[in-house]
Amino acid sequence: MKTTISFFVRGDANLPRKISPQQPLERSAVPRVSRSAVVAVAIFLAVHLALLIGLTMPEKFVFDEVHYVPAARQMLAPAMSQPMLNPMHPPLAKELIAASIAAFGDNALGWRYPATLFGALAIVAIYLSGLALFSAQGPAIAAALIAALNQMLYVQARIAMLDIFALGFGLLATAAFMHGFRRERPQAQFALAGSLFGLAAACKWSGLFPLGVCIVIVAVIRLMQGWRTLFADAKPDDWYRPDLWPGLRLHHVALCFAVLPAMTYLATFVPLYGVSLPDLIEAQRRIFADNTTTAIAGHTYMSAWPSWPLLARPVWFLFDKTGEDNISAIVFLGNPLVLWPALLALALVLRDFIVLRRWDAFLIAAFYFGPWLAWALLPRTLGFIYYYLPAATAASLALVYVLRRDGLPRWLLWAYVGTAAIGFAVMLPISAAFIGTTMRSFSRLMLFQSWI
Repeated sequence: MKTTISFFVRGDANLPRKISPQQPLERSAVPRVSRSAVVAVAIFLAVHLALLIGLTMPEKFVFDEVHYVPAARQMLAPAMSQPMLNPMHPPLAKELIAASIAAFGDNALGWRYPATLFGALAIVAIYLSGLALFSAQGPAIAAALIAALNQMLYVQARIAMLDIFALGFGLLATAAFMHGFRRERPQAQFALAGSLFGLAAACKWSGLFPLGVCIVIVAVIRLMQGWRTLFADAKPDDWYRPDLWPGLRLHHVALCFAVLPAMTYLATFVPLYGVSLPDLIEAQRRIFADNTTTAIAGHTYMSAWPSWPLLARPVWFLFDKTGEDNISAIVFLGNPLVLWPALLALALVLRDFIVLRRWDAFLIAAFYFGPWLAWALLPRTLGFIYYYLPAATAASLALVYVLRRDGLPRWLLWAYVGTAAIGFAVMLPISAAFIGTTMRSFSRLMLFQSWI
């Protein structure tokens, strides 16, 4: 006898309503999807255009562009010269930079343009994640705005480094996973997530961290289901339910979170190595060796992972004197009016996950703490605050989660977005080289000795 599984979905008004998975889609579902697509495109275009302003300043290499742009140039040569440049990272991000150089020329626009595309995609992914978590347009848009107003993403999306590419693919994958999490049949969403995670890892191996989070989530839930775990006071908002994903089988999990990521990852090596298995294996061995070897401490801007949420040690990407008292600076720091309040919000998210067992709090906590704390497991002693970028971007979801709690006025969320915008504007002169600032203003913004 076939049974009907019922569960609860929260609507825009936060009022639970009981539905059946076999029930046909509402007539308003298609218009709602169309509206979300229009909003996503609008967000992408607005963010992309904002990131393009002053992109070519300076016209010289900034920070680690000195490593990645020459590696991209090498890929454009008729025959690859030896030794291969920058073999310690996978090739996809450098291939995208190479394609941009081929399209726009070997100049600052050609080097940096792809980063702006993936910065905009990362903000769209936060919007899509917000739709999955909050089931409402307003909070999802607010989450995207807060993420965009965090200087970390703005700075990283205007430089030819690898992190923004891994972030864009990784957040799109995370959004797909979140959309599938509460579905009866999540196979399509999970397969999309796995493929995108493979592309994230093909940019930088840190793209594997959120994939690991997904694998742990699925494994824990399946393990609890195998133990026939039940909550005595089961609620519709529980992160775990014994009836979750009834059609998801082990081969589905293996395909979505192992086979597809591996296939998309390895496919990005084919333009460089062909289908030579020994060369592919050697490339992975070199990446593994370079990324797991304990580095010698001593870099000027190095910092340890526990200090990143506190913004204890920024990275100066650029500091040039342009006049007697004028400078052009790019400091990877983040917006303190976003990232410091986010720590309080994350404490409440953890509380709701542990005490109330809320599924949305569970996913926010998982995709914040997973990509951040994974760095604690690596033997490398050399770390930088820009490794915190995925967690810092996901923190915008925690802020929206807290600011839309029952009992709080709706205007409070938008008042906070305005506050974040003020912080962004204050920090912009040291985040964008084309604006410039004075030494006096720069000194005022360097609030702590460790920032200098």
